[in-house]
Amino acid sequence: MALADRSLARRTLLTTTAALTGAALLGGTAHAAETRQAAWPAQFPLPDGFQPEGITIGSRPYAYFGSLANGDIYRASLATGRGKIVAKGAGRPTVGLKIDRHDRLFLAGGDSGEIRTVDARSGETEQVYATGGTFVNDVILTPGAAWFTDSFKPVLYRLAKGAVTTVPLTGDWQQGPDFTANGIERTPDGRALLVVNDFANGGGLMRVDPRTGAARAVDLGAAKLPNGDGLLLLGRILYAVQQRQNAIDVFRLNDAGTRGTAITRITDPRFRIPTTVAAWGRRLYLPNARFDVEPTPTTDYDAVAVRQV
Repeated sequence: MALADRSLARRTLLTTTAALTGAALLGGTAHAAETRQAAWPAQFPLPDGFQPEGITIGSRPYAYFGSLANGDIYRASLATGRGKIVAKGAGRPTVGLKIDRHDRLFLAGGDSGEIRTVDARSGETEQVYATGGTFVNDVILTPGAAWFTDSFKPVLYRLAKGAVTTVPLTGDWQQGPDFTANGIERTPDGRALLVVNDFANGGGLMRVDPRTGAARAVDLGAAKLPNGDGLLLLGRILYAVQQRQNAIDVFRLNDAGTRGTAITRITDPRFRIPTTVAAWGRRLYLPNARFDVEPTPTTDYDAVAVRQV
């Protein structure tokens, strides 16, 4: 073998070895992380009487829950299940919530018609925005804006640069006599929004153009979302919580979010009307809202974890 050939062969061997070693290290790290998470609690209590509805998880393994009872925010460690109230709600409900990379919480204020932002580190309320809405339900963060649904009005609210804009929903959108809009997400390509419509055609998804508010029904085949609540998109896999069915319906979407194929349904005996869902590692975390019981100050609540598909 010529010197040049030997040199090339040696470089190839070293490069291949480094790549394989790197892959092994990454695989080992991922396996170790999954092993650690397996030891974390798969169910943990929330405060009695808390009435949870929304959940969000940021860049660290802590889940934040909002209270329908008084708007308080409870933070729980996913590693231990222990937590505490980190922000007070001043008697106004918190429904959906999301946390951004600056540890700012965006809160949907339910029948208060408010949108609030809270510093998750200090617990201080930063801003309160009046929408004129009826029931501000859920929220999704996109680059440059936060989008909120209103369950009793055919509109979305866009919070950007300190101002709220109302975007009317048109096209295929059908407003029902009761709760209609619920959970909200982005399409896999990030160009549009996905909104649960619990009324139209027995319940399903709408793809909404954020510039115009024009809605088009997403083709889910024979699948329906009559009790659709929180949404979570991981890649092209969409998790849709069906609260009163005690289930998560799972779909594979195309990039544009115009079509979805049902993959499976996740059920668990620990589900007690879960409402929303967030992910950490290979787990999905959901609060049990227990809408089938009359809430009291002593009613027990919890959160549960199940494995992703």
